[in-house]
Formats: sequence, structure tokens, C-alpha cells
Amino acid sequence: MPCSVLILFVTLSIVKKNIFQIIIAVSGFIFFLNPVFAQTAKYSNEFLAIGVGARSLGMGSAFISSVDDVTSGYWNPAGLTKINSNLQVAAMHSEHFAGIVKYDYGAIAAKIDSNSSMAASFIRSGIDNIPNTIDLIDNNGNINYDRIKSFSAIDYAFLLSYARKLGIEGLSVGANAKIIRRTIGEFGSAWGFGLDAGAQYKYDKWTFAIMARDITSTFNAWSFTLSDRVKEVFTLTGNEIPQNSLEITLPQWIIGVNRKEVLWEKFSIAGEINLINTFDKMRNTLIKSNTWSLSPYTGFEIGFNEFIFIRAGIGNFQKVKEARTLDKWVAQPNFGIGVKIKSFSIDYALSNITQSVGLYSNVFSLKMDINKSN
Repeated sequence: MPCSVLILFVTLSIVKKNIFQIIIAVSGFIFFLNPVFAQTAKYSNEFLAIGVGARSLGMGSAFISSVDDVTSGYWNPAGLTKINSNLQVAAMHSEHFAGIVKYDYGAIAAKIDSNSSMAASFIRSGIDNIPNTIDLIDNNGNINYDRIKSFSAIDYAFLLSYARKLGIEGLSVGANAKIIRRTIGEFGSAWGFGLDAGAQYKYDKWTFAIMARDITSTFNAWSFTLSDRVKEVFTLTGNEIPQNSLEITLPQWIIGVNRKEVLWEKFSIAGEINLINTFDKMRNTLIKSNTWSLSPYTGFEIGFNEFIFIRAGIGNFQKVKEARTLDKWVAQPNFGIGVKIKSFSIDYALSNITQSVGLYSNVFSLKMDINKSN
């Protein structure tokens, strides 16, 4: 019922071409759901919060209004309407936590007609070769290293996106349907499903955007298959035996604005600010309450002759405690560069998602435009 009410309000707002009604509808929907959000645990499907594409990561993940390519399938599906080729493909690889976590992404987008586009995106985040020491010590207390096996913990996401320009000049909307698959060796696995929705509105040199991730909540159904031996070891070591359960990812609303200026003919500069709003109890963010938290992200991109680009951004502000010192605020700075040669774009970003000294992530991504003959 709440989702139907939201869709009705937004539809009426678009028909009347009144942006204030959209804001009222969204605000009312969030306020109505706040009591429900407060009853659900935080942090679910966090592998989907890392981000895709070195261009966006170089800008500090402030990208929902800037995005205009195949990566729109992740950041804001409405941006797919800005693709200027009939077909576009992209791929990315990164490693996090000193190479422990491997993160891979691939996507393809295509124009349907002059007003609509679609895309398919795939994400894999995994830790491989995890030692399984359950059988390291036998019932007689003997240690046998040959009994150590290994397993992988892997998260998959498949996103199918659609976007369309509306009758209002400069306004585009889009939506994602996503399927989640998560596995922990042979011990447990989950299937999940969710929806995202987004919009972009371009006015002069400004682009305004809103992105609603997991707009209906995303549900992961977990099932576990544990042998008696595993249960015994868990009990003896004081670990909780996992039970079949439903994991819920609550909605997240992101508001963004971008402005681009062309300077001295060949130079351009663009900047973006995003405000990430969550409603799943208090988070360690810059602004927070018992039910609502807000985290700002900002980034910019300087380009020369649409050939080479320099990027930087900052976000993920958190307050941390250090021994013998007062609490202090830390943030995640990102940097990046990019080169575009005809139909090819090569991008690199340096990121520190752990906010730790020495644990930087090197992100590489490729993008290619393919113009089909009519």
C-alpha cells in the first residue's frame, strides 16, 4: 500500500508538472515509513555500496546527477537516456582490504529509441580461498593440517535497467530490477530481489537528481546447511549457529546536484554534491538522529579538450575514537584520472574505503561506445 501511494503521488506530480508536489510526496512517504525503519537492523548488501566505474569513484562517489553513461544502471538509471551511442559496454576491476576482496563489474547499455534506453549490469564481490579449519583438530585432539580445506564467500548482483525521457523538457526517469545471490561456501546461501528508481532534471547548466535505492526494500532469504560436526564446533567455541532467516535492506534516498562550466574553450570543470539519507536507526554520519542519518559526498572533474580528465572527491565522514586522544572526524578522499580516445575511455581511481593508512584500492575501468549502422 505505501508503494502504491508513492507511485500515485509522483505520477500526479509529473502530470501537473509541479516539482513541489514531488518533494511533498517523497517527504510524506519517508515520514510515514520512519517507525517501520526504526525496527530493522542496519547494513545489508553492503557490497552494493562500494560503487562502480573509476570515473565516479574518482569523484568520491558523488555521481547521481553527473552520470550519463552505461554505469547509470548502478548510480541512477535515468542517466541512461544521455548515452550518445547505440551501444555502450563497460568493465571494472578493483581489490580492497590489501587485495583480500576482489570486486568486478561489467555492463552493457543500448538505445531502444530516441527517448528510451536499457542496460544490464553484473557485479561480483568475493573473498576466495578462505581456510576452513573445522576439521583441523580431530576428536582425539590431534592436529592434521591436511584436513584444512578452503571455501569462498561471494556476492553477486544482476541489475536490469530501463530509462525514458518524459514530456517535460530535461526530465528523465529510470528504474532497476535487481537479483541478489550470496553464498558462503557450502554452508549457506541467499537469494534476494529489489527495485531502484531514479530521476534527473537538467536546467541550463544545472542537473538535479534523486535516486531511491531499494525503494520497496530488498529481501534476501538465507538458508543454511550445517553438518553436525560444524554445529558441534560452533557450540564448543561459543559461536551462534545461524538459522534460516530473512535479511532486509531498507530504502536509501540520495539527492544530488551538478553544474558544469566550459572555460577557455577547451577546459571544463564540473562539480557535484550528493546527500545520502538513510532511515535505519542512527549511523555514524555527519548528521544523525535516532531514525534519520545524512552523509554528504562531493566531487569534481576538470577536463581538457574532452581528452584527459582529473578528478577528486571526498565523503564518508565518520567520528572515530583513538587511544589517549579525543574523538576526531575522518573522511574518505578519492582521486582519479581518465583518458578518452575516440570511442574508448580508460579511467583510474585511487580510493581508501577502509580509511586506513596503506590500505588504498586501485580501481581500473574501461568503457567503449559502439555505433551500429541503421
